[in-house]
Amino acid sequence: MPEKTEKPGTETTATTEDRPRRRQARGERRIAQLLDAAATVFSTTGYTAASTNAIAREAGVSPGTLYQFFPNKEAIAIELGSRLMHEMRQSYDEVLAPIDPAVTPIEEVVAGTVDRFIEFNCRHPAFFALMHGPDIPGRIAEEHDALHRTLATRVEAILTPFAPGVPAQEITRTAQMCVGIYKAGLELVLAHEGAEREAYAQELKTALLRYLAPLTEGVVN
Repeated sequence: MPEKTEKPGTETTATTEDRPRRRQARGERRIAQLLDAAATVFSTTGYTAASTNAIAREAGVSPGTLYQFFPNKEAIAIELGSRLMHEMRQSYDEVLAPIDPAVTPIEEVVAGTVDRFIEFNCRHPAFFALMHGPDIPGRIAEEHDALHRTLATRVEAILTPFAPGVPAQEITRTAQMCVGIYKAGLELVLAHEGAEREAYAQELKTALLRYLAPLTEGVVN
C-alpha cells in the first residue's frame, strides 16, 4: 500500500497559521505580566504617584515594550480595573444570592458576605487603590459607581425577606447605609494586618448587625 504524502505547501501553511496564535498567546502573557506589575505599583504607591516607568521596571521590561500594549498609565488602570470589577461581580453572584430567613440567620449572611469581600480586597489590594483614589480615570469611576449600585440592589434584595411589611423605601435606605458602613469599615480593616485586621473585621460585622437589628429582630429562625 503506497505511503500517504503531504501535499506541497501543507506544512508551510500550518506553520503560517500557527504563528499568529503563538504571537497572540505571547501577547496575552505579556499583558498579564504588565497588569500584575501595575497592580503591585498601584497598591504600593497609589494611582496618582504611579508611572509607566515604574510599572515597566516592576514587570522587568523596557518602557518601549510596555508601550506596545498600553499607550499610557490610564489605559493600564482601566484594563486592570475592568478585570478586577468583573471578578468582583462574580463574587456578588456567588455571595449575594437570595436568602431564606427561616433557614439562614442574618448573622450568617453578614459574616459570610463581609468575609468574602474582605478576602477579595486583601487578595487584590490594587482594587481598593484604584476604586477609591482621588485621581482615578473617569471610566473607572463610572464602572465603580455602577458596581456600587449593583451591590446596593443585591443587599436590598437580601434584606427584603428579613423585613416583611417594611416599606420598600425604608429597605432601600437601609441597604444604602449598609453599603456605606461596609465601605467605611473596609478602609479600617485593610489598614491593619494579622490579628488586628481580624478584630476590625469583627467590629465591622458587629456594626452592621446592630444597625440591622431593629429591621430584622422580628424574623424567627
